[in-house]
Amino acid sequence: MTRRGRIVAWTGGLLGVLLLGTAGVGAWVYFTLDGNIQGADIGLDGDRPVNLSPGSKNILVVGSDSRAGANAKYGKGLTTMQSDTLMLLHIAANRKWATALSFPRDSWVRIPACERGDGSRSTPHHFKINEAFSIGGESGDIGKAAACTIKTVEKNTGLRIDNFASIDFQGFKGMVNALDGIEVCPKHAIHDKKAHLDLDAGCQTVRDEKALGYVRTRYSVGDGSDLGRIGRQQEFMKALLTKAQAKLTSPGDLYGFLDSATKSITTDKDLAGLKPLYDLAATVKDIPSDRLTFLTVPNYYREADVPTDKANVIWQYPQAGDLFSDVAHDREIGPAGKKKLAEAAKHPVTARSVRVRVLNGTGVAGQAATAAARLRGLGFTVTATGNAPATDKTTIGYPAPLKPQAQVLASRFPDTELKRSAEATAGEVTLTVGPDFAAVGG
Repeated sequence: MTRRGRIVAWTGGLLGVLLLGTAGVGAWVYFTLDGNIQGADIGLDGDRPVNLSPGSKNILVVGSDSRAGANAKYGKGLTTMQSDTLMLLHIAANRKWATALSFPRDSWVRIPACERGDGSRSTPHHFKINEAFSIGGESGDIGKAAACTIKTVEKNTGLRIDNFASIDFQGFKGMVNALDGIEVCPKHAIHDKKAHLDLDAGCQTVRDEKALGYVRTRYSVGDGSDLGRIGRQQEFMKALLTKAQAKLTSPGDLYGFLDSATKSITTDKDLAGLKPLYDLAATVKDIPSDRLTFLTVPNYYREADVPTDKANVIWQYPQAGDLFSDVAHDREIGPAGKKKLAEAAKHPVTARSVRVRVLNGTGVAGQAATAAARLRGLGFTVTATGNAPATDKTTIGYPAPLKPQAQVLASRFPDTELKRSAEATAGEVTLTVGPDFAAVGG
């Protein structure tokens, strides 16, 4: 149940729904818990990815942390809704396997224009992926927060999102308290002012603020990265599931857990309610544990490309692109694919390692220099600039051995066309700038 439990738990509290279905509670409890679950209106405008695998399901799950009310102490000066955990659960069309894909909150991505809480629209820009949730949720509207997050994930992955679920960390704390706390065993003492956490080394039971602080802490544990926190959160949810299962024979003891779980859940309208959540949980439950694959989007520290950026990660291509394509086409990654990703992570093709010759195909003077400056800002090594015959579309030409390098460049400018060329300069990728360049990627 280990991996199965982690999926169910993080899928917006589906753990509680699964337990409800087996605990045999009364109808009055059902209607009470069903009424706890909130459904949000999520308006999505503009072009969206096509669903390339009808029958499969992509569910975007957010661990949210509003800075209002009881959560205010966790974000000095922050008044917007915050996203601390972001995961995509892909359930295969044949319902025989599933993939849970985590997006590090420090992922440096393109944030598209989104509707703010006050009705205005944000400007497209680059920032941490979790900022999308706070842009849409400026006024506390989780529907707009979800819409901006979905747009951001879709724009950066090409994946069509079918459903959305959010679980608030204050509700998560209530779930832990209803189980009389969860045992954790840190190898070293943890003292994290930002997470309001002081823990001694060794096994101990945490509840209340200590439980919330433990799943939030990052800077005072290990290398201080969000990647380490993802692992700790998954292990904590494993322990939470194990303890919740022990309560199955006592519906009375379990009610507090279920009440907190359902109160903390907000979903899209289609997923709102115990029955659709139970049906989803039952689907996941029946998938064999050895066919549930947990992955984190391949990434490396952005400092390798931009030395001044010591706070973010950049997705690793071509691996990330291949992973998104597999999910989009409903192809199972499995243990072999996971191992291949782990091996590739040891030797990422960074932007700084990609040598680019920039040519101006617009007929407008100065465009190659402008594009070159843009590339340098992203960390690429520009070798030369020049002119090229007029072209209608920006293209990336490459010699056969440099296809991975070309794919790295294309990942930053996804609307460009890749062309293998026998005439391409050895050791270099050629970016030919067309009139559309100002509007693409970056």
